[in-house]
Amino acid sequence: MNGPVFDIAHMLAGGLVLVSMMMLYQDRLYALLNVFALHSLILTLSVAWQAFIQDAPHLYVTAAIALVFKAIVIPVVLHRMIRQLGIHREIETVVGIGPTMLAGIGLVALATVVMLRVTPEADPLAREDLAFALSVLLLGLLIMVTRRNAVSQVVGFMSLENGLVLAATGAKGMPLVVEISVAFSILIAFIVIGVFLFRIRERFDTVDIRALEDFKGRRRK
Repeated sequence: MNGPVFDIAHMLAGGLVLVSMMMLYQDRLYALLNVFALHSLILTLSVAWQAFIQDAPHLYVTAAIALVFKAIVIPVVLHRMIRQLGIHREIETVVGIGPTMLAGIGLVALATVVMLRVTPEADPLAREDLAFALSVLLLGLLIMVTRRNAVSQVVGFMSLENGLVLAATGAKGMPLVVEISVAFSILIAFIVIGVFLFRIRERFDTVDIRALEDFKGRRRK
């Protein structure tokens, strides 16, 4: 594989990790959703580039799904949901931004070391893309763990799934039927999460997950 092809693939995969770190830094919901849209756009470009260099036309379907649903539809719907529910637009975190960013850097380093050591015989492009994908996945989990607001946890879940798509496409793609089933699973999960948010807002007048913990504690008493 020649240099420019290799470099562009890694630039896009590395850009996805960088934008995941940007998501950790956000303290307002609208900004977080905008960064997630950028995250999905970079995923779209990365998958389309993999489709080109692998000569795998079915990966263009994955890129189109990511562009339409993740970069456009889901951010727009979440923006409207925030306005309709009157959600507090500042993100409450379990720990401060500084420790969260340090934890994110540590997870990226861990993912790189682990993946490069366990795949010494793999294709260099797939090997390093898998390291980037694992970093994105772990950063998505970190977003879910360190955010109290349910909407920000939804975004963390979606960014985690972006990491899975990056891993699957970097490892010589995945069957089209799998891509379609994953897309429908995401849509179903998004619909369920939307209903879940409305029910939380209706019952507790907030989408802070601490309300659920307090309610569970009262029920036990």
